[in-house]
Amino acid sequence: MEKDQAIGAIILIASILGIIIYGWLLFFFGAQISLLVLQITVFIAMVAILAILAWIGWTMATTPPPKPIEPELTPTTTPGQMPKEEK
Repeated sequence: MEKDQAIGAIILIASILGIIIYGWLLFFFGAQISLLVLQITVFIAMVAILAILAWIGWTMATTPPPKPIEPELTPTTTPGQMPKEEK
């Protein structure tokens, strides 16, 4: 088994165990623990969302504006017209 596959298997097993433990804490424990688990979950989710938004805001606030794009040079001939030869 490759190293990446082993890490993937560990992540898979840890995720499944996390789902089982979360469900067990949420549904098979007392109401106090269930409420605490939900509060912690919502708090972590909100922190993650707001941290991403703060990072986006920081990046936008500290990045200098791009330089204006220089206009393209206009061709000296019109479409369908042959260019004049220089002497």
